[in-house]
Amino acid sequence: MNGVIIQYFHWYHSGELWNEFSENVQYLKDLGFTAVWLPPATKCSLGKEGIGYDVYDLYDLGEFDQKGGIATKYGTKDEYLNAIKKAQKAGISVYADIVLNHRMGGDEEEQITIHEVNSENRNEIMGDPIQATAYTKFTFPARQGKYSDFIWNYMCFSGIDIINKDGEERKGIFKIHNGYSTEWTNDVSHQLGNYDYLMGADVEYRNPEVVKEMKNWIKWYLETTGVDGFRLDALKHISSNFLQDWISYIKNELKADCYILGEFWKDEAEKIAFFSDHMNDLVSCFDAPLHYNFFTASKEGKYYDLSQILKGSFLEKKPVFSVSFVENHDTQQLQALESSVQNWFKPIAYAIILLSEEAYPCVFYPDLFGAEYTDMKDGEEINIVIPKVEILPKLLKVRQYFAYGEQVNYFDHPNCIAWVRRGTPDNPGCVVILSNSEDGYKEIDLGIEHANNIYIDFLEQRKEQVKTDETGKAVFYVNPASVSVWIKKSN
Repeated sequence: MNGVIIQYFHWYHSGELWNEFSENVQYLKDLGFTAVWLPPATKCSLGKEGIGYDVYDLYDLGEFDQKGGIATKYGTKDEYLNAIKKAQKAGISVYADIVLNHRMGGDEEEQITIHEVNSENRNEIMGDPIQATAYTKFTFPARQGKYSDFIWNYMCFSGIDIINKDGEERKGIFKIHNGYSTEWTNDVSHQLGNYDYLMGADVEYRNPEVVKEMKNWIKWYLETTGVDGFRLDALKHISSNFLQDWISYIKNELKADCYILGEFWKDEAEKIAFFSDHMNDLVSCFDAPLHYNFFTASKEGKYYDLSQILKGSFLEKKPVFSVSFVENHDTQQLQALESSVQNWFKPIAYAIILLSEEAYPCVFYPDLFGAEYTDMKDGEEINIVIPKVEILPKLLKVRQYFAYGEQVNYFDHPNCIAWVRRGTPDNPGCVVILSNSEDGYKEIDLGIEHANNIYIDFLEQRKEQVKTDETGKAVFYVNPASVSVWIKKSN
């Protein structure tokens, strides 16, 4: 079967997600989903308000009365484990979202030595080192050492963004003198001089006790949850040497077939490929450059050259290690990396990632189920409605039943492109044709073996039938700013 992931959450999901997902497992299975990416299940510093990335206690999956309650935003530990088992029973692999970069919501203040750095160039020190206090001690009092008695203190962190000095709270980016280095880790992205620091209390992976604890934890997590793989957050901010060691430990000692999907957010495929190579191909990566191609194409309309839609993508560079997506929780409207693909273009974008031979696609929750939410932007409350992509279930069915075999591209026109999936001995193929302007058409040679066959548009955008001639050639059509998928009509 053609594998496809669903990102089963978005930034503004109302909560109780584990139970909702459990109820939808069969529907997702019927649509052909083979894997699900679930949000971080760990207890957050904001308790039930936390989305999952303000991670507090990695061992609390909704079990302990911490940060205002037992359950997380998404539910309790039992509900989470039940959701995983239900998915796996249906043949859907589960990828757990893991936040390795930082911790938030420390339990106790400690006296620390820090120096402030320039947020635009983190290698630039501003002033002399100073003494201050900060919430860098994590004791997890409600858990009381269950599963792990490891206490996090300032020696476990390389930086912090809030300190207290002489009774006053100060915000900025502060490098902690932690006994390992007064400099940032060098094997990270060099954006802003050095992008080791992102937010919260930044984890120090040069501390061997931290590395040991993170290995103990991931062993516990796999044994406890039985998940099939991980989506790793914010990898360009984390030591690649640590990641190599830690992921090798998972693959070699815990679960050889564990799927690892990394968020290494770069808009240039060459930089993602460099990271992928450096990680010895242990990690698949999201194709952010392809997302930005979709974003640009949706803005430019008929002035965008569709024949170039895959140019500069990670899919083009290293398809085996690429995961393609149209939207995610960071690019949706009102979020940090907002670059929302316009609604008219989403069917075209999804056709590209779902029906191409080499793509491993990831579908975004609101595009299948819809979403509505409100947030503040520039002091104004804004209401956002994300409508379902109505044609998406049918595109998923095409992937499930027709998008098989070798791909032959007809990327020969700036406003109308097509490709053929030739099929296999066991599965039929199809003809996919897209337009970002007016009505389009392509003459396509399917070969003598397909002579005198009748084809219909599975998506029902076009109502006519197309017949191939005695040599297997025919002209296939597409509506303006649309997609059609032509399949052989059943006898």
